[in-house]
Amino acid sequence: MNTLLNRSSAALGLLGLVLTGCQPDLDAPKADKGTADFSNYVAIGNSLTAGYQSGGLFNQGIQNSYPSILAKQFEKANGGAFVQPLFADNQKDGSGYLNFQGFTATGSPILLSPGQAGNTRTYQLAYTGQTLISGERQLTAYTGAQPNNLGIPGISVLSSVSALTGGMAPYGLLNPYLNRLLSATERPTVDYLTYIGRATPSFFTCWLGSNDVLTYATAGGVASPTNPFSGLTDTTRFGQGYRTIVRTITKNGTVKGVIANIPSVTDVPYFTAVPVATAIASIKGNTALPNAAQASLYIRTGAGTVREATSSDLLTLTASSVIGTTTTGVPLPVGVGYSATQSNPLPSQYVLDADELAAVGTRTAELNKIIAKTARQYNVPLFDVNAFFTTIAKNGIAINATANSTSFISGNLFSLDGIHLTSRGYAVIANEYIRVINENYKSSIPFVNPDEYQAVLFP
Repeated sequence: MNTLLNRSSAALGLLGLVLTGCQPDLDAPKADKGTADFSNYVAIGNSLTAGYQSGGLFNQGIQNSYPSILAKQFEKANGGAFVQPLFADNQKDGSGYLNFQGFTATGSPILLSPGQAGNTRTYQLAYTGQTLISGERQLTAYTGAQPNNLGIPGISVLSSVSALTGGMAPYGLLNPYLNRLLSATERPTVDYLTYIGRATPSFFTCWLGSNDVLTYATAGGVASPTNPFSGLTDTTRFGQGYRTIVRTITKNGTVKGVIANIPSVTDVPYFTAVPVATAIASIKGNTALPNAAQASLYIRTGAGTVREATSSDLLTLTASSVIGTTTTGVPLPVGVGYSATQSNPLPSQYVLDADELAAVGTRTAELNKIIAKTARQYNVPLFDVNAFFTTIAKNGIAINATANSTSFISGNLFSLDGIHLTSRGYAVIANEYIRVINENYKSSIPFVNPDEYQAVLFP
């Protein structure tokens, strides 16, 4: 299989990316908190708040999370201490992360998980050896002071409020990242809403809601019958949950902060790194495939239809390792997705077909309306991260003459899992939060220089 991933810097040129002039003002005046109070900053959200990157949560990622970067800037304006739920030093690699170990002969990146055959990296992981009822591996409990970064990878609005799921098993028994922050007695009874309600912030950020659409999208529109949080969250329960969360963290509207909305899945490399056109061109150029010029890529849609893939479908990043794979004893052309006889289509979980993509887009817009309305209701400014990433996906962003984009691996902003940001990407997000804060609270919080934060390192 030829390289399917749309990742090269040359590709950036072909795409005609025009770099915007969104450079941070590094000569900002003396820091001033304005009307905000950063003495006890608290961040709530999901993996993007926790600092998750390259498929895992580990100390280096946590320390370069956007809340951590913000807190350091807030310190310059009388901000208080910011506690992070770090792993012990001898378990600093936490859940582990993908190792970028080079390229295949055809140019595809070799990305290996901890313990995967061929991975030469040695990790200091934090697993206990026990398994949660969800099948996830348990992480060692966090025993430090009450953290200010309350980001939980995998959390959604639906899974944050146990009342929304009618007494279903509390998320602390299912999610290893919330599990590690709760005591053994709390795990069966304390949901995320209760957990964040213990915090007493003087200022907060809230970036929550992405997993109410993203879990479904990354599974190619396939909701698991055993996972109640794997579908598109309905607007009724999302609205109830989101308003309750904001009411809780704002202490009924008395605490200032910033709310961020949900990015579009079409702007993240997990859904753009393997373009359909590139996959089809690769198939037609496969010299091992009989009648390759007549072949194409065939998919099974969420409705069960087998058809040729079109530019209206999005292939997941994981599809690149599946397309064209053969079954033992079955010669080409019956590779996965190859067959012109449509006998072995690419399974639905590797493609977000046009109908599924439209459903995800519609639901994202509906949930973002709820987020915007809730922000207005509680008089909290909104960071429109959806519009921000759409602009970057279209035009790129130049920072101190460094070109950045949403391209996979080469774009600097997204990490090796194609969904979460690099440290540099989180620094860019921190600057946009600062921009909103300065505009709305008469503050003068200095921007950071994203170039000082790490992007993907090539082996």
